[in-house]
Amino acid sequence: MSARSAERSWCVVVPHHASGARLARHRLAAVLADEVPPALLADLVAVLAELVGNAVRHADPLPGGVVRVAWRLRPEGDGQHVRVRVTDGGAASAPRMRAAGLDAADGRGLHIVAGLASRWGVDRDGLGQSVWADFDPAEVGRADLVAAG
Repeated sequence: MSARSAERSWCVVVPHHASGARLARHRLAAVLADEVPPALLADLVAVLAELVGNAVRHADPLPGGVVRVAWRLRPEGDGQHVRVRVTDGGAASAPRMRAAGLDAADGRGLHIVAGLASRWGVDRDGLGQSVWADFDPAEVGRADLVAAG
């Protein structure tokens, strides 16, 4: 990992298609592999894949048939605060967590996001919506601690 003192951000555009999640995961992992701890990188990849997958399944694309994926690193304390953001053309209703039965094939994605991220939310404007997730350095590895406890 490298120690950086300035905030940095990246933005990529991926197809509004199932392949978009794979492309976004690979790009984020390649860029952040030397920037954040491996446990955090795994959480970031999982959350980003979930958010892009949700955008493809439940929302309209941005003009050009795409989804915009962005992430930002900001030094904070002894680590990096990370925000991932996925922007799409919007849907009829805002993303929300829902109950999923044991046999349900879907419905758990935002629960996974909420469990891995420090916080998440949705911003809507006239052009579409962005779903974002924050990862605070003080909470990196907290899922491992909870599972071990």
